[in-house]
Amino acid sequence: MSQSRRETGDRRRIATLAVVVADYDEAIAWYTGKLGFSLLEDVPLGEDKRWVTVSPGKGGARLLLAKAADANQRAAVGKQAGGRVFLFLETDDFARDHAAMLAAGVDFREEPRREAYGTVAVFGDLYGNLWDLIEPVKTTEE
Repeated sequence: MSQSRRETGDRRRIATLAVVVADYDEAIAWYTGKLGFSLLEDVPLGEDKRWVTVSPGKGGARLLLAKAADANQRAAVGKQAGGRVFLFLETDDFARDHAAMLAAGVDFREEPRREAYGTVAVFGDLYGNLWDLIEPVKTTEE
């Protein structure tokens, strides 16, 4: 099936990832204020439920901020990857974005470091989910 998909030119991508949050408005404020994301959608769905999406820019996946609705979901807030890095925010200018995020009060858990794949530093979101801010190594194909 995957070969026939390639032959027909069909493309698939991950467009939206759900992040379980405790509160819509505080999550919107954090992602837009601290990370500089854009609020794309905030649509009321009834009964304290909303369709809220944010994005760091064009061309990548967006985040659906999904408010925890029960005790099981509330227990997952901030622990969606079991303590591992959950999401990877790529940048074309690590120094610029790292400085801006520090100035906005983002909680970096380590100093920036250079790896074979790029410059990276781990930070926590407002609930404790871990992220990498990463500037990938430029390849000759870019």
